[in-house]
Parts: sequence; C-alpha cells; structure tokens
Amino acid sequence: MKRIFLMIAVCSVTIFAAKAQSATQTAFGKTLQAYFETKNALATDNVAKAGAGAKNLLAGLAAFPVKTLPATQQAEWKKQSDELKKYATPIVAEKDLKAQRKSFENVSSAMIKLVKAVNLNSNEVYVQYCPMVKRSWLNEVEAVQNPFYGSKMYDCGEVTETIAKK
Repeated sequence: MKRIFLMIAVCSVTIFAAKAQSATQTAFGKTLQAYFETKNALATDNVAKAGAGAKNLLAGLAAFPVKTLPATQQAEWKKQSDELKKYATPIVAEKDLKAQRKSFENVSSAMIKLVKAVNLNSNEVYVQYCPMVKRSWLNEVEAVQNPFYGSKMYDCGEVTETIAKK
C-alpha cells in the first residue's frame, strides 16, 4: 500500500513539474516572439511596429514566471530583464528609426545572454552579426534580416551561432 502511495506521489510531482516547465517555456516563447517582432519591424524600417513589438516585449518580461526558474537562472533573468526594460522602453515611444535601432543594440545584447542562460527556446534561434555596425542580434530564421540597416542592407551579416531548441 505504501508503494502505491509513493508511486502516485512521484507521478504527481513529475506531472506537476512537466506542466510548470511547459508553462515557463510558453511564457518565454511569447517574450522571445515579441523580441522577434521588434527585430522584424526594424529590419523592414517600420517605426510603429517596432514600438508595438517593444511594448509586447516589456509585457512578456513582466508576465514571466521567474520563480519557476532555478536560482542561478533567476539571477541572470533579473540582470538581463533589467537591461531589456531599460533599453526597450525608449523604443516604445520613439518615432525616430535611428534612435530605435540604437536602443535595440542593447536589447539584442541582453536578449542573447538571456536566451543562452535560460535555455527555454522551443525552436532553434540564430545569432547573427553585422560587421558594419559590429553588433549581433537573434533571428528566428537562418536567413539574415538585419535590424540595424533595414532596407538599405537587409541581408548584411552572417550567422555566427545556432542556439539549439530545448
């Protein structure tokens, strides 16, 4: 009888942990998608969509269930999300594409560190680099889409790393 209760308890804990992991991964996916929305808008020179994407990114950061992460990942989340909030906030209201791109440099730097630290991406993510601005960003597809030059040099850059899906 004790074995049965023990087995039920172990199964319950396993199922609960899997559901929590799934919810955390889903929340991270929404945050990462908002980053991609911002990147894609900048790559197509769309100021309004970049602002909307940055707003969604801030909402995703605020809604993320940080307490579900292990302690070391929580610390890294705190550090990088503070950076993301600091630099994504100006993108929301900014009407100048050049200024949005300048803020996005720091957003990308923090997001790259965050994706590597928490390892919750459900698809491969590509780190891309532009030698003209000497900056990296994340992309959801392997084909280069440069958010720093947009239509002027849309495909300028290269894939420097692939972050495997979880």
